[in-house]
Amino acid sequence: MSQANLTHIEAQFRAEALTLSAYHLHLDISQAANHEEKAYPVTSRIEFRTTEPELFIDYLGADVTALTINNEPADVDFRDGRIYLHDLPINEDLTVEIAGLSSYSRSGQGLHRMHDTADGKSYLYSHLEPSDARRIFPCFEQPDLKARFHVKLSAPAEWEILSNQPEISRKISSATSSDSGEVAEVATVEFAETPLLSTYLTSFAAGPYASKKQTWTAPDESLTVELRSLARASMADFLDDEILELTAQGMDFFHENFDFPYPWGKYDSIFVPEYNLGAMENPGLVTFTESYLFRSAPTRSQHAARTNTILHEMSHMWFGDLVTPQWWDDLWLKESFAEYMGADSSGHSTQYVEAWTNFAGSRKNWAYAQDQLPTTHPIKAEIPDVDAARQNFDGITYAKGAAVLKQLVHYVGRDEFYSGARDYFKAHAFAAATFDDLLDSLRNHTDRDLDTWSDAWLKTSGPDTLTPEITVTDDAIESLGIAATAEGATRPHRVSISLFDASLARTDTFDVDIAAGSSTTTIAEAQGKPAPSLILINDGDHTYAKVRFDDTSLESLRGRLSELRGGAEEELSRAVIWTALWNMTRDGKWAATEFIDTVLQHAPAEDNTNLMGTNFANARFAVKNFLAEEHRDDKRAEVAAKFWELLTEAEAGSDAQLTIARSAIATLAATPEDSGTQRLKDILDGHIEGLELSPDIRWSTTQALAARDAVSEEVLEEQRHRDNTLTGAAEYLGAKYSYPTAENKRYIFDQVRIPQAYSNAEVMQLLAAFGAPGSSELTDGFAEEFFKVLYTIWAEHPIEIANHIVRGLFPNQEMALGATDKFLSQGEVPGALRRVLLECQDNVRRNLMVQNAQ
Repeated sequence: MSQANLTHIEAQFRAEALTLSAYHLHLDISQAANHEEKAYPVTSRIEFRTTEPELFIDYLGADVTALTINNEPADVDFRDGRIYLHDLPINEDLTVEIAGLSSYSRSGQGLHRMHDTADGKSYLYSHLEPSDARRIFPCFEQPDLKARFHVKLSAPAEWEILSNQPEISRKISSATSSDSGEVAEVATVEFAETPLLSTYLTSFAAGPYASKKQTWTAPDESLTVELRSLARASMADFLDDEILELTAQGMDFFHENFDFPYPWGKYDSIFVPEYNLGAMENPGLVTFTESYLFRSAPTRSQHAARTNTILHEMSHMWFGDLVTPQWWDDLWLKESFAEYMGADSSGHSTQYVEAWTNFAGSRKNWAYAQDQLPTTHPIKAEIPDVDAARQNFDGITYAKGAAVLKQLVHYVGRDEFYSGARDYFKAHAFAAATFDDLLDSLRNHTDRDLDTWSDAWLKTSGPDTLTPEITVTDDAIESLGIAATAEGATRPHRVSISLFDASLARTDTFDVDIAAGSSTTTIAEAQGKPAPSLILINDGDHTYAKVRFDDTSLESLRGRLSELRGGAEEELSRAVIWTALWNMTRDGKWAATEFIDTVLQHAPAEDNTNLMGTNFANARFAVKNFLAEEHRDDKRAEVAAKFWELLTEAEAGSDAQLTIARSAIATLAATPEDSGTQRLKDILDGHIEGLELSPDIRWSTTQALAARDAVSEEVLEEQRHRDNTLTGAAEYLGAKYSYPTAENKRYIFDQVRIPQAYSNAEVMQLLAAFGAPGSSELTDGFAEEFFKVLYTIWAEHPIEIANHIVRGLFPNQEMALGATDKFLSQGEVPGALRRVLLECQDNVRRNLMVQNAQ
């Protein structure tokens, strides 16, 4: 199947030539329960006008069976993922109708179909961003070509049958099952016409989904909307009430703050398995990963993360769905804003007031790491084609973009920012827009120079670094300045700098403007203040920059970070500090052992389990990647012993105990000490008081024991029968192939490269087993073979799965540096693959750099 790559130039040509009116779609998935059926019939009738006689329609289907233009049969010219239309009448109303066969997906792209092992039922859902609507129906696949959609779905009558809009009619007919020969009822459901909508935002789902519902009424009683949450039947018990409560709270927030009534009729939230990402903002039918349904005891941190995602997607109903970026170079115009809104609305409308702390201490790590790769790019990036767009759903577009918006809000004021957004929605509703359009709306509410600001922040890449420069005389500050450095020109920052005394209590905070291009900014108000024990730049996390510490501050943090206590303000300060320490470690500016020891000493005292869990994970990463090989085993043993001690002392049943347990299992899996095996068995046997043996604890412990070759296959089978679910089946696969044998590594290396052999969830489990603790000696031998099969991997798999396979098999060895250069120098490498390889190569290079800096 062709993976035709639409270019921006082609999209611009079609945008100028076309005036779209409507799509009339009919998807016949009545035989979807028969998994021998690989494709389903689709009819797409498109109404439009054109100024060009030669056009192409995008379609990644299996076949085109008929084509008519204005009801007259036409020759089918279908090749390379496109249906070419010739000699079209110009400046006339046209109707092009295409009958095709589209393929069911196992990759999470297009119309994904899965078989639930728990009850034998089949389920379908779609995922189309950025350009996979063409996998389902023939269309003009680009965000600025909006149209009204009229959708019909034919499916088994007993199923839930869903699309973006509410159902308006249902016709029942009889059909003979293609697998059993039995006669069954089929429902053909017609849905209400959509408002103007981009193709990637259309959405379809069908299956025996279970649901909950409630009605939301706007605070001013001007609008009512039916809210539903849905999941496959075997997961119905985990559709907790909080999901709809949070949905209603979000609707209140956005109704009041956006001043544009929710425009999409209904609001369904459907939780689906084998999903490639966290969620997708399809208006009226939002899809979420099923991992947000808590089969296992969740921490408050997990609840907060789910809340953030629910509200992130809801904000898209306006930022992205109501007003859509014209092209993917403005992808950030929806994703950065939604990332910002997810945190801001969480903090202002739900109980999870720590949202900005979690952002500062966790999500921004993603941004800083991505922004220092050789493939970093400006927030407003150059996107030549849709494959490049896929790669930009990254830490720049999401986390850095949101951090920069947070700086913009601090720069112009929160009320002014929301006022500009309200004007933007009113001016561009149901249309496509650019960032210049948003700036025009913001200019009416601030006298700040937004053009200079946007050029500095949105059109450059890489983080600034802010470092304190202090002179102390007789225990008093003689001078205090902030040095700003960057690879290019530094950016403007409005930032808070706080001083803390010997008890780590905040004594002074200065609101400082750092001008673009400046090297050092002097804080005159600090002169004469008592010499601080800690200087914290970016207190409150208002800007995006790497933060450094002077020697006195670093000494204070190493010995006493957990003494910085208080309320929400101090918690956010600790988040900023933890992120800064991690950046210093990644940059080789602070010894990895110092960071690891600081985490072990101070992170267990964190009240916020997001900060606790993030830093535990960073410490584990540092042990594995930042220590020289000869020192790793000793540190692994030390860290594993410490986590076991923490686990046995943690409050039974607490969030802290669960967070520690997850890290303890990971460290015990990797420790060279024999005690790791017995301690893992103690966890699995239920010897830790208060620790619930939920599915995730059972599977992670079982997989850890398998990696140590310390669990029987009979135990694996017991776990499989205990968790007879689709998720359990994938977890079992991961455990089965985690045993440290050459045969297992060979099997995984070969199997994940077979197209369609496994679902995306199973591929991820197999890749995790390939890199299980203690596997390096067994996997190192695949390094040269990896580079020989790279082209085949990329050519034979959908881009999402290919991305995971390449990253999962990439050798974490020094030889990979030269091998990558050699591969990239031979022939024309697809741009998306080039980017993946450069990022993998740079991760290895950074690991070696940090090791050598110790």
